[in-house]
Amino acid sequence: RALSPRPAVAVRCQEGQLAVTVRRDLFGTGRPVRAAELSLGTASCLPLSPNPAQAFVTFVAALHECGSTLQVTPDSLIYRTTLFYKPTRSGNPLIVRATPAEVPIECHYPRRSNVSSGAVHPTWAPFRSTLAAEERLRFSLRLMDDEWSRERLSNGFQLGDSLRFQADVTSEGHVPLRLFVDQCVATATPDRSSSPRYAFIDLGGCLVDSRAEDTGSAFVSPRPRPESLRFLVDAFKFAGDVGNLLYISCHLRVSPAAHAPNPWNKACSFSKASGLWAPLEGTAAICSCCDTGSCPSPG
Repeated sequence: RALSPRPAVAVRCQEGQLAVTVRRDLFGTGRPVRAAELSLGTASCLPLSPNPAQAFVTFVAALHECGSTLQVTPDSLIYRTTLFYKPTRSGNPLIVRATPAEVPIECHYPRRSNVSSGAVHPTWAPFRSTLAAEERLRFSLRLMDDEWSRERLSNGFQLGDSLRFQADVTSEGHVPLRLFVDQCVATATPDRSSSPRYAFIDLGGCLVDSRAEDTGSAFVSPRPRPESLRFLVDAFKFAGDVGNLLYISCHLRVSPAAHAPNPWNKACSFSKASGLWAPLEGTAAICSCCDTGSCPSPG
């Protein structure tokens, strides 16, 4: 069969939105799919009003719409979504003539350059802009490979696997900093306040998932450097949830590296060997509130 001169799915990553063009003959079989069988993202966004005479179906959505997810790396902003093909059942309910398909879509944007088509003015930097740059902090949270040497290429896991998270902060001319993770929440939707909801780090730095039976969740000691923090979390899913996606939102915070960890600034894991909460740094007293739930609110 001759190759099509245009790809089955084409993506244009624009300044504030993405446009996805899908060939109706999606699988190159000569049997076009229906526009109603296509949707974009977990929010099931519909295509633009299709013209049955056209050979393509088009989706246009803002980068944050349709249930897309955002990953922030030191160099890029990565928006991810999925094109879903869900074929309708044939007239005979006993047979299936088409297989559902999912096409992952990514848009990458550099964090350190201008993505606008307009000119950048002025070319000189006033003193107040220099001061603002010195105080700017860039936070990132990445899934790492088994050796902690690079970012993990896949975000798929099996139950029984360990998720390796690395949080980092970089600054321009700031005083030395120490990074903490106050809270991490897992949800089944992008809305971090939705239900079901599981806060596996809570109370201003208590890795509460490490308290559960048969888990190896823990903060990793020692830190690579004060402005980085690593932690392990055993893979999980919500009971009764037929989906296979988890959305994780974390609140990261810094304090001056010269300040000793305290009940406001802590990273605590539960040690099953001792039956006690143990701090990554500082004395055991700073973790005593992880059991009582009376930890002071971080400032």
